[in-house]
Amino acid sequence: MDLPTHDDVLAARARLAGRVVRTPMLRNPRLDEITGGTILLKPEPLQRTGSFKFRGATNAILQLTEAQRAAGVVTHSSGNHGQAVACAAQAVGAKATIFMPLDAPRIKVESTARWGAEIRHYDRVTDDREAMTRAFAEQTGATLVPPFDHPHVMAGQGTLALELFDDAKAAGLAMDDLLVCTGGGGLIGGCALAMEGVSPATKIYCVEPEGWNDTALSLAAGERVAAPKTGSMLCDALLANIPGKLTFAVNRTRLAGGVAVTDAEVFAAMAFAFLNLKLVVEPGGAVCLAALLAGKFDARGKTVGAVISGGNVDPAVFARAFG
Repeated sequence: MDLPTHDDVLAARARLAGRVVRTPMLRNPRLDEITGGTILLKPEPLQRTGSFKFRGATNAILQLTEAQRAAGVVTHSSGNHGQAVACAAQAVGAKATIFMPLDAPRIKVESTARWGAEIRHYDRVTDDREAMTRAFAEQTGATLVPPFDHPHVMAGQGTLALELFDDAKAAGLAMDDLLVCTGGGGLIGGCALAMEGVSPATKIYCVEPEGWNDTALSLAAGERVAAPKTGSMLCDALLANIPGKLTFAVNRTRLAGGVAVTDAEVFAAMAFAFLNLKLVVEPGGAVCLAALLAGKFDARGKTVGAVISGGNVDPAVFARAFG
């Protein structure tokens, strides 16, 4: 597949108009005080299906032919992408089959099912999810809509960065840096392409859970490196084994670096978001906020954009942020 471009992100914005929520830019005086910077938050828990994933899934599914829609779509997901594909497929009358790990948060499984998708479970440790979904696509004729390693998915995700740029510009602000929650690299790749065309001076940084920082390690090595997998599975939305081929091809020359955060820092960020921003944020969605609050990323004297990528969290996990 060809790599996506800035023009593809612009086309995705036009295609998605009226179909996705244009989430607002949020400011918080307490956050600025703690960090010493001007922090611009992009709250995708307010997006349809509760995460940014709806943007990429919708952009991809809208470009299917009628024959492809009739044959259905398939993907693998720990939850957010699965919900997004199920919702986007339902909107165009296509059947969706979602392969989900056995340990996926129940709230994500139930939400995916509510959109009418067929769910098939796999073992995150022993099963090859990519092989399973490819085999299903070959057997049934369904179109595979990958979670991140696809040009249409990446372009759709990048539309949130265009929105944040526009809102910052309207407020008279220019982002020095942009922090993006990173798993397989589709969101940050789309954001990097978006900013490349409108604000090339903005530096883009990936934020990952400790032990699952495959993108940062790959950037340092100059090639795709697998995650050490030494961290917990708290941030289930970000547990990619290795950056995607397409995503890393985009990100390798466009990202300025990466930051990794601990479970304790993630829980502190979830609590901060609830108490100060009135947002329910899932662990994977809180990593950028965690990096700022913990001082892992130095925002002093700068204007920094930060993505809050999703809010689909089981109540029991959410309660641990206040334990």
